[in-house]
Amino acid sequence: MSVQNPLRLLNLAGKSLLTNEALAISALEYLPIELFPQLFMEAFCGRHRKTLKALVQAWPFVRLPLGGLMQTPHLGILQAVLDGLDVLLAQKDQPKRCKLQVLDLRNSGQDFWRMWSGSKIHVSSSSSMALGAVDSLREAEKPLAPFEVFIELHLKERSMDGFLAYLLKWVEERKASIHLCCKKLSILSFPMENIMKVLSMVQLDCIQEVHVNCTWYLPTLAMFAPLLGQINKVQRLFISHIHLPSPKEQVNQHVVKITSQFLRLHHLRDLHLESPFYLEGCLDQMLRCLMTPLDTLTITRCLLTDSDLTHLSQSPKVSQLKGLNLSGVTMTYSSPELLPALLEKVSATLQELYLEQCGIRDFHLEFLLPALSLCIQLTSFSLCGNFLSMATMEKMLRHTSGLPSLSGELYTVPQESFSSQGIIQTSRLAQCRTELLEILKDLGRPRTIWICFTPCPHCGDNTFCHPEPIIYSNNTLA
Repeated sequence: MSVQNPLRLLNLAGKSLLTNEALAISALEYLPIELFPQLFMEAFCGRHRKTLKALVQAWPFVRLPLGGLMQTPHLGILQAVLDGLDVLLAQKDQPKRCKLQVLDLRNSGQDFWRMWSGSKIHVSSSSSMALGAVDSLREAEKPLAPFEVFIELHLKERSMDGFLAYLLKWVEERKASIHLCCKKLSILSFPMENIMKVLSMVQLDCIQEVHVNCTWYLPTLAMFAPLLGQINKVQRLFISHIHLPSPKEQVNQHVVKITSQFLRLHHLRDLHLESPFYLEGCLDQMLRCLMTPLDTLTITRCLLTDSDLTHLSQSPKVSQLKGLNLSGVTMTYSSPELLPALLEKVSATLQELYLEQCGIRDFHLEFLLPALSLCIQLTSFSLCGNFLSMATMEKMLRHTSGLPSLSGELYTVPQESFSSQGIIQTSRLAQCRTELLEILKDLGRPRTIWICFTPCPHCGDNTFCHPEPIIYSNNTLA
C-alpha cells in the first residue's frame, strides 16, 4: 500500500469525526495519536473552537506548532487554544496522555503538518517512518517547566494588534507558569513605552537575533541600551537609522552608555551597524567592549577617521572575520595603507568582502591589491560604485585570479565608459566589456564577473543595476 493511502484514510477519519463535534471530543481519550494532527487541522479550518480546546488538553506531542497553520494571526483560534492551556495549567497533574509543553506561534512548523496531511511528504516504504519520527521526538523530550510559548516579535505598529495584546495579557496574568520566548526580535517605529512593556514579559535570554531599524535619535538608543544588555545571549545584532542628537556635545556620553552594554554580550558573532555616524572618532570604545571574536562585521554609510580604521585593524575581535562590509564608508580622506592593514589581519578567514561606494580610486587599489591576494578563502567580493580605470581593473582581475574559491565578483563600471560629463556611453561600455572578456580569456581560468551601476543610471536609485555577466568558461565565451 502506498504512503498516500493511509494518509488519505487519516484525512477522511478526521473529517468524519467532526461531523459530530461532541462525539469527536468524547473520543479523544481513545483516539490513535496518528489522528490528532489531522483532526486538529480539520478543526482549525472549520473554526471548531470547542474541539480545538479539547485537542490541546489531550495533545500527545511535546510541541504544538500552531503558527505553521496561520498565514495571518487569528484571535479566535488563539483564544480557543489558550482556553485549553488554562485547563491544563489549572490541573495539579497533567493528563497521562498529554505531553504538551511548548506552544509555537511562529511562522514555522509547516513540515509537521505536511507530514500528517501528506501534501508534500515522500517516504520510500511506509508511513511508519513519518509517524515514528514525531513519536520519537515526543518521547525523547523531557517535560519542561514552566510551559513555553514561542512567538515572533515584529514591533512595527504604533499600538499592538488584538492578537499580540491578547497573548501578552494572558501571559502577564500567568507569569509564574508561562515563559514567553522569542528567538528573533525586530523593532520598527514602536514607542519606547510599549517596547519596555512587551519585553518585560519576554524571556530576554532566549533572544538570539535583534534588529533595531528605527528612526530613533541617539539618546533613545542609549535609553534602550540597558535592555539590550539583558539580551545577553544575542548572536546577531542589527542597528540602523539612528540620528545624531542636537547639540552634538552629548554624543560621547550616549555612545558610552550604548557600547558599555557590549560587555554583557558574550555570544555576539554578527554585528551590523548601518549609518552609525555616532561612532566617528570613537569606534575604539565599541571595539574594547566586544567580548568575543566576530564572524561578521558590517559598518556602512558613515564616516570613519584614520584612528577608527587603525583601531579596527588592530582589534583582536576582528581577526577571525568571515564577512566584512564597509560599503558607503568613504576612503577618500583615509591613509591608503589603513584598509590593506585590516585585510591582512583577516586574510586567513575572510570569505565575503563588500567595499561599495567607498570612493576608492586607482591609487587606493594599488595599495589594496597585495593584501587582497592573500585572502585565499574569499568567495564573494564587490567594488561597485567606485572610480576605477580599465588598467586598474585588469590588475585587479590578475591579482584575484589565484583565489581558488572566488565565485561572486562585482565590479564598478570602468571610468572609460563615461563621457567627460559623467554620462555613461553604451558603445564605450560595450568596448570595455569586450576588453574585460579578453583579459579573462588570457588568464585562462573559468570565471564570471558582473559590472554594476551604483546608483542606477536610469532611475538614480541607490541599488544595483545588473547587466549580463561577463563569462569565460572552458573556451566558451558569453
